[in-house]
Amino acid sequence: MEFIRPELLILIPILNVLGVGIKGAKFFSDERIPIVLGACGIFLATSYMFAFVTEYTWLKGIFTGIVQGVLVTGVSVYGHQIFKQTGKSNKKSNIDEN
Repeated sequence: MEFIRPELLILIPILNVLGVGIKGAKFFSDERIPIVLGACGIFLATSYMFAFVTEYTWLKGIFTGIVQGVLVTGVSVYGHQIFKQTGKSNKKSNIDEN
């Protein structure tokens, strides 16, 4: 986790909740939810970089915001998929045992 700035780790559960909300509201098809979350993650991380980090130039701030947004979105979506896939395998093994 040393690649993600510690203060941006809060975006991971925020993006998870946002993804669940988008899925429940049926705004987008399931295939587009990771793309929407990626755009939101990039926007939020870049906004943070400009609002609170003063050691970067504007170009480096944009680049860092994009990279950090992609990283937190990747962890969020990947973590969600692991949770879903683990749940499916647990259900399948419970059915096989009965």
